[in-house]
Amino acid sequence: MKELTLKQIAEWCGGRLPPEYAALTITGVQSDSRHVRAGDLFVALKGERTDGHVYVKKALADGAVAALVDRPMPGLPVIEVEDTLRAYGAVARGYRNLLGIKVVGITGSVGKTTTKEMTACALEKSFRTAKTEANHNNQLGLPMTIMDMPEDTQLAVLEMGMNHAGEMEYLASIAQPDYAVITNIGTMHIEHLGTREGILQAKLEITTGLPSDGVCVFNGDEPLLWNIRSIGEHRKYYYGIENSACDVVASDLQELDDGMRFCVTGFGHQFELFVPVMGRHTVYNALAAVTVALLLHVKPEKLQAQLCSFHNTGMRQKIYTKNGVTIIEDCYNAGPESTEAALNVLAGIKTEGHRIAVLGDMLELGNRSAAEHYRIGRLAVKAADMLFTYGHHSLRIITGAVTGGMNPKNAEHFDTHEDLAHMLKMRVNEGDVVLFKGSRGMKMERVLQMFLKEET
Repeated sequence: MKELTLKQIAEWCGGRLPPEYAALTITGVQSDSRHVRAGDLFVALKGERTDGHVYVKKALADGAVAALVDRPMPGLPVIEVEDTLRAYGAVARGYRNLLGIKVVGITGSVGKTTTKEMTACALEKSFRTAKTEANHNNQLGLPMTIMDMPEDTQLAVLEMGMNHAGEMEYLASIAQPDYAVITNIGTMHIEHLGTREGILQAKLEITTGLPSDGVCVFNGDEPLLWNIRSIGEHRKYYYGIENSACDVVASDLQELDDGMRFCVTGFGHQFELFVPVMGRHTVYNALAAVTVALLLHVKPEKLQAQLCSFHNTGMRQKIYTKNGVTIIEDCYNAGPESTEAALNVLAGIKTEGHRIAVLGDMLELGNRSAAEHYRIGRLAVKAADMLFTYGHHSLRIITGAVTGGMNPKNAEHFDTHEDLAHMLKMRVNEGDVVLFKGSRGMKMERVLQMFLKEET
């Protein structure tokens, strides 16, 4: 990151700084004392199990120049604030403005991480691009991402997540995106927001950070987003598959063995695109990335070259073969929409063996949980020959599948990862295709690891 003085930091966050430390400079920011390096500012945060203030002296001894704290620490180079997490956000906002970069902010119920990755992939050869790493999309992760950006960054692609009303507005105040992307409005977090309309309003908070000439890029196949096209001051551009009135439209979709091929029409361009990720939902992710890139005047031929070599991140839809079995690893998170999309991918893979769905609970669905799990069970009948589930709520998936026509012998529920993995080892054979999917809290990757004998 760019070198900053403690005086700048204090001004950005409204902190109190002894004047004798004002000229000290930092070259990094760290909130984990174990990772402090020489030249860092250590941010002392209060966690559920520990308080970073306990480690201030250790951080300074390990090379930190100063610390951001919420209490007096006489004789130490500290900036004192009311709330260190909020101050961290204010510092990130100041740094974002100092760099003078363009920011693409991405949110949505489903697909925001893959859309973030595709957008960065589409832009990185045209701009010096920074992006959100891992799952750093919240009140702590967003400032971390911004403060880690190199000083020569020209454009940042920032993922922004939320669970409750008001959270997105705060993140938008930090990121101040020039382009606000909303991938869709699903049912993730409906437990906290009540209705899909409530989720819409919470996602739209991203626009509160836009400048007056900022741009919205929305999924035009989502009626809740399409119906607000004439509302608000900001320009809106839409992408879609079904809605031909969108600014950027995908047509002639082909699901191949190794990805999706389709035609893109928009902004005076028409070109073919291939993305090496399976599923119709992938096309929406790519369209969002393409729309942003075209608005930033990236040439179609550069988009073709970039996206054809795209690789997804983390535990999101990796498809590979091990021990003769095709694995669809999609364990990062799950909601009704993304689980339905994953089942469609399972159904579309060619095989002479069985298609097997291994599903964990979809969390944070509130009073819609039973109905949505049941609905997924009914959908699983069309996609899978066998169904195995884990978690309290996913019992309803089994009920939906059996009432939908699946043989009860092929639909089983388990109370532990170990029992589920043991059954998979007995039932799965070479040539089979196995999907692993569940909410983050269900840790379905552990089942996969045990099944593949990577964990005992």
